[in-house]
Amino acid sequence: MVVSTLGCVTVNETSPASMRERTPAIGTGGAAVTGVSLDAAVTTRCRRRVHLDHDPTVADAPRALPDPSLEQRRADAQAHRDRIGALLAAEHPSLWAVVPADGAARERAEATAVAVAADAGLIWNAQLPRDVAGGRRGGAELLVRVPGGGYVPVLVVRHRVTDPGQGALTTPVLAPFPGAARADATRKVRSQPRDLLRLAHLTRMLRAAGWAPSAENAAAALGGVVGLDGDVVVWHDLAAEHWPGGRSTMVEYDARFADRISVATAAVTGGPALALPSRVTECRRCPWWPTCEAALADGQDVSLVVRGESAVALRTVGVFTVAQLAALDPAQEPPVPLPGLAFPDTIALARAWLRGMSVVRRVPAVPVPRADVEVDVDMESFGEAGAYMWGVLLTHPGGLREGDEPDGYRAFATWDPVPTIDEARSFAEFWSWITGVRDAALASGRTFAAYCYNEQAENRWLLGSAERFAGMPGIPAVEQVQEFIDADSWVDLFAVVNDWFLCAHGKGLKRIAPAAGFAWRDAEAGGENSMRWYRDAVGLDGNPPDPAQRARLLEYNEDDVAATRALREWMTSPAIDDVPLAADL
Repeated sequence: MVVSTLGCVTVNETSPASMRERTPAIGTGGAAVTGVSLDAAVTTRCRRRVHLDHDPTVADAPRALPDPSLEQRRADAQAHRDRIGALLAAEHPSLWAVVPADGAARERAEATAVAVAADAGLIWNAQLPRDVAGGRRGGAELLVRVPGGGYVPVLVVRHRVTDPGQGALTTPVLAPFPGAARADATRKVRSQPRDLLRLAHLTRMLRAAGWAPSAENAAAALGGVVGLDGDVVVWHDLAAEHWPGGRSTMVEYDARFADRISVATAAVTGGPALALPSRVTECRRCPWWPTCEAALADGQDVSLVVRGESAVALRTVGVFTVAQLAALDPAQEPPVPLPGLAFPDTIALARAWLRGMSVVRRVPAVPVPRADVEVDVDMESFGEAGAYMWGVLLTHPGGLREGDEPDGYRAFATWDPVPTIDEARSFAEFWSWITGVRDAALASGRTFAAYCYNEQAENRWLLGSAERFAGMPGIPAVEQVQEFIDADSWVDLFAVVNDWFLCAHGKGLKRIAPAAGFAWRDAEAGGENSMRWYRDAVGLDGNPPDPAQRARLLEYNEDDVAATRALREWMTSPAIDDVPLAADL
């Protein structure tokens, strides 16, 4: 049997000979001997990544470039924490103790210990003593002393931790004391496993340090989280049995952390690897993906075609490679239940992959809505900070008429670093232009359609911009934006591809458009690189803004909208007949 946990294969004696590596389980006791020390993030991280992070033999293996938006997200998160800390410090000066943010972890842990010894009521920026025996390291944004002695952890995070509803256990953010928590009539808990597991990690560290409440204390298993809204602390009972199978957060954490300690210890000591690569969603942003991708391609691993739990299920019945999957009979029942694609489509996808085909058709004729007046739309954002560009490509398949806007590309952009109020101007100009083209087409009796590729991003920033800049000149009401999104004239070409094609190498625009004969002018075109270009274009790193990078971003955006145009024209042309049908493979 082969099982998987978060993106990698756990190997035992029933794996094929090429993968078989038997290793005894290694508990947390091995951490003290090997010096392995892990933070809470490993509990929600791919096990193969944990191995590679600790394997000294792969120090020079290929890695992906850092996520260019990561620095901005970290800065935003720090600004959020600073704001919450300032509010609490002003509210509770007599209880407040601050651990300096700079300095070595050991020095910061010593400063935290001084505050604990002084019975400080609230300890900000706490660094916990390293749990050598347990192999744990970490810190908490806030430690709160509870009646009877001991501290409970509170996290300050920049994501939402509640949804509208009722039942969440909360206190006001300026009263972060678990004894005052009450069931909230307006909020319910939003599932955030990473927060729960980090609270469990810190709880174990507090107990190891002797800083936790006694087991009899009502707060002994509590931990709090301040989310993006920053107005309440949501308190979680880490002993409550609300994980699958009736497990508590502490039980779930203990099992995951012991497993990750075993994986890391095997890597550090040179023992047989306890986790082998398998493609999952996390791979897209993992620094180790180039290394794992090469290993998967070399062995034609089945996860290159069907990822996640489908790959896990196939391995349990001896289907380890794409070739083995392709050899199955699509007319038969699948050897194991597979979520997602229909079984015949899964077989066709594997056969297409083996033949080097990027796309195959599921139907003879691909239905794509077309119109007399067409606009391709592509939005560029910088992480969560803001949407700095709306690019459009106007064409008139039904022919130009007097008074029509001329065909071609236009960009509505702000080059003030986002977030900026100037986003309102560029968004308003975009909205006025596209609705003007639409209204003129409809008034002349012609049809109109606007196209994007994967509407989630565009829709999010369309609605978000209307909300953020409500009442400013040219900004539409949210209802107007929603009406635009809901209309049949707003076409998501990704959905068309998803419905009518099987894509052996991914469904991203950069993967699919080349099948239509389209090529980007910039050999480095891509979302990740555009983040780096943007930093230079607006001078985020302290350098003067770079006009060449602004021009590069404009060209990149222009090519993106040209790609969506090329894609739909290809799908509705006779050339689509050259794409094999899945049923014929």
